[in-house]
Amino acid sequence: MKPSSVLIGIETEYGLLVEGRGPQDQIQDSADFVRSYPGYCFIGWDYRFESPRADLRGFKLDHLAQDPIDAQFDRPGAPVQTSAEIRSDRVLSNGARFYNDHGHPEYATPECHSLAQLVALDHVGETVLRETAAAFGRPTKVYKNNTDFHGASYGCHESYLAPRELGFDRLFPAILPMLICRQILTGAGKVGSESGGWVDFQISQRADFFAEPANAETLYRRPIFNTRDEAHADPNRFIRLHVISGDANMNPWSTWLKVGLVRLAVALAAVGESPIWRVARPVETFRRISRDRERAYTIDLEGGSHSNAYLVLESYLAAAEKVLDLDQEDQHLIQVSRELLTQLEQRLPGPERKIDWVAKQQLIESALDGEDWRSGYAQSLDLAYCDLDQEAGLFPALEESGAVDPFPFESPRAEGRARARAVAVSRFGAELHTVSWGSLVFAGADLALPPDLPDDPDLINLVTKEEFIQRLISLGAQNRV
Repeated sequence: MKPSSVLIGIETEYGLLVEGRGPQDQIQDSADFVRSYPGYCFIGWDYRFESPRADLRGFKLDHLAQDPIDAQFDRPGAPVQTSAEIRSDRVLSNGARFYNDHGHPEYATPECHSLAQLVALDHVGETVLRETAAAFGRPTKVYKNNTDFHGASYGCHESYLAPRELGFDRLFPAILPMLICRQILTGAGKVGSESGGWVDFQISQRADFFAEPANAETLYRRPIFNTRDEAHADPNRFIRLHVISGDANMNPWSTWLKVGLVRLAVALAAVGESPIWRVARPVETFRRISRDRERAYTIDLEGGSHSNAYLVLESYLAAAEKVLDLDQEDQHLIQVSRELLTQLEQRLPGPERKIDWVAKQQLIESALDGEDWRSGYAQSLDLAYCDLDQEAGLFPALEESGAVDPFPFESPRAEGRARARAVAVSRFGAELHTVSWGSLVFAGADLALPPDLPDDPDLINLVTKEEFIQRLISLGAQNRV
């Protein structure tokens, strides 16, 4: 199996700080922020196919739990708005979705098959947020991070379209060890802690917020492995593996590694060749790795044996080389991962050039110059690292100084079914009624797209809506053969 056959996407919720406003204003401010997007977009997201309470294990939740920390900031007496009004969904001309998610502006990339394209499209999202902040009309800070340092967390979610026949029983043991261990290469880094005892610095921004190995929640009792069964595709053929346990990354190399490693694990599961690691106490293990300043990254296994994150990750890399049909990008991913693992384990210089948490830790240690990590200064540096402002942000400063490796960005483009969505919005938006991940509804025509529509460059050459619809119908018929 080719890992590149797995359709992938990233949905990033951004931290928003509006001058003069408080937590009780967050939901309205985020909705107003999204509505300020200055670029061309289509308004009319189709919510018919969303099912966030469906569980991959074969049942449906009665309701989704709300975080009590978030609930205390609900504004009493606020005007009643519909779900669509609160979300303020925009479909952008590149096929991305931009909306308000529980008080955070969220940018969801167009789906694609190429890791490099996904990184480029995620990077476009940062530009979208900066442009929106400039058009918003109020002094605003936007952070690409996962915590407000006061007990609230917001996510950077990943999506992987996996074969339906895998089910929970095959996906969970195949993916869980990777989700626990990849943080040593892909964590964003964090000053302090918001659960358990104090720690000066840890690898993962999300580690403090996990409560269970697996469930369908995303706002409270968060799991390492999310069991939400919302395919955003043909549910008879596909599962959308919804990963909520990763960090939002500033360094595009970390994003590339984050998605590429899980995609390898999905492909291995699909061919029945996943490494077997039965982790004892997964939540505790995830948190312990995040807090391990010695870089031992020990893992307790069921039955009383032990291993470490280096060996777990290497087992996935070796299995991928042995049984998967790897393209050049997959091979490069494995090579870079191994180089970084060696540098981390042997404490060699270099990982700070591609790994967010290492760069952040070194930067803060240098700036503190012996000052206490508990000082507000350390946290302010953490936030500054994630600040999207090109003048104030510390990561942009690292890029400018050459302290991190430049990522070989490609020109971002929509692929597959996202190309069809992008063309529909940018060319025929005035004739559209609603849009979703797998459907387009025109005036008088409801068109459900195949879940993995072939990438057809000729779509951009079609002049009329009728030609466009007929071409999609033709491609869909070919895809079903």
